[in-house]
Amino acid sequence: MKKFVIHGILGLLLVFFFDLGIGRVLEYYYFKQESGFQHRTTISMDETNADILVFGSSRANHHYNPDVFINSLNKTFYNTGRDGNFIFYQTAVLKSILRRYKPKLILYDFSGKFSYVQEDYDRLSSLLPYYRKHREIRDIVNLRSSFEPLKNLSSIYPYNSTLANIVIGNSNLGKKGKKGYVSLMGEWNEPLNEHKSIDKYEVDENKLAIFNEFLDLCKRNDIPLLVFVSPVFYTYDKDYSITLCKQICNEKNIPFYDFTKDERFLKSPQLFDDKEHLNDSGAKLYSKITLNIIRQQLNMSNLINEEF
Repeated sequence: MKKFVIHGILGLLLVFFFDLGIGRVLEYYYFKQESGFQHRTTISMDETNADILVFGSSRANHHYNPDVFINSLNKTFYNTGRDGNFIFYQTAVLKSILRRYKPKLILYDFSGKFSYVQEDYDRLSSLLPYYRKHREIRDIVNLRSSFEPLKNLSSIYPYNSTLANIVIGNSNLGKKGKKGYVSLMGEWNEPLNEHKSIDKYEVDENKLAIFNEFLDLCKRNDIPLLVFVSPVFYTYDKDYSITLCKQICNEKNIPFYDFTKDERFLKSPQLFDDKEHLNDSGAKLYSKITLNIIRQQLNMSNLINEEF
């Protein structure tokens, strides 16, 4: 029995040091990346101190061209958008940023749904490498499962699905982006189609709460916030997600702009890379339009602070 216990303890120690050693190597190379979407997340959470920040998923990442804002407003800019990551990710990134500094203006590109989607919880894995050092995001990451605090005792666990991207990011094969913005260069040539309307559905209370937290964090920190729904190349009758987002923004007196039915884009397929995303030419045009909105807000009382 004594020998069994000793062997058990030695086995646990071996597993511990094995996990610790490999985990530290993965951690080192993860944060050593100089390109790719993981690198851009690290810049967003740990490094940027830009005056203007863009939040959102892929449409944010590909629709807001930094040159338009920097050249016209003479302010620094960073795009924190990340493909396939929605409400949970965006609020976690904002909480990390506010731990370091207060931006002067936030542009939030809304996409996704307020309904329950398991994949949105699974994608919280993109925040696992930051779990230990960023206590402020743990409540969001823990929504992934009740076992996340236990799983994150492992040094390997946060990186167990990142190896291929770590290699790409360290070999500079990943896209660097420009101030976080990643341009798309294709040109869509399919006809305009109608999408099925999204009727009223049962809301995921976690998503609703986390979205409200994002808006409230901006208000509590006196950060001007503009919410956009950027262009798409399809038509639809109604979308409950957009309707609900607009309703919440109106209740909180947050400016809301929906461009999904804007004829300037619906009549111009050459401005799109695919039906969901603008190409670089489309992004420049759309960025100029949002820039004009910012200028309008600059002339309105208290929506943009004096410091801006």
